[in-house]
Amino acid sequence: MTAPPAAKKLRLPLADGAFVAIDFETADYQSDSACAVGLVRVEKLKVVAKEVALIRPPRPRVHFTAIHGLTWAMVRDCPTFAEVWPKLAPMLDGASHLVAHNASFDRGVLKACCQRAGLPMPEMPFACTVQIARKRWNERPNNLPSVCARLGIALKHHDALSDAEACARILIAAYEPAALEALNTLF
Repeated sequence: MTAPPAAKKLRLPLADGAFVAIDFETADYQSDSACAVGLVRVEKLKVVAKEVALIRPPRPRVHFTAIHGLTWAMVRDCPTFAEVWPKLAPMLDGASHLVAHNASFDRGVLKACCQRAGLPMPEMPFACTVQIARKRWNERPNNLPSVCARLGIALKHHDALSDAEACARILIAAYEPAALEALNTLF
């Protein structure tokens, strides 16, 4: 008889360290179509910096205007990812993790955009606040608006900076002193 698979351990930033929450909005169904990015840097569980940028996607169309409100007219004269990312990447200096809500999406967008731009993908793990919220609060649903509503976090959903800040605040809430003992048993 084989043993059951070990539970996947979540990799989390240290509470006294630094992490950067990231959120992308995309123009079309391709992962390289970032049209906005928001970054929020947290050090010792305090938000210390915020950056947002509109990005000209690689194709002259925006299919998801109804979701995030961005149009081709709004992004056509913006810098490309290759021009934007080198200015934003210093936000990651010294951070242990990138954090995103549904991290596989944002990791995929970052990877595809870096590949298209010929830039290196940041070599740091991603932590996913969907997984963290599931384990920490054991409630459903765990989409960003639902978690934010439960925690009283302000959110303008599908605004890259608002989504990134909400993600950062979810992780901060998971580390609140009352939660530390529970976190130690969960992670």
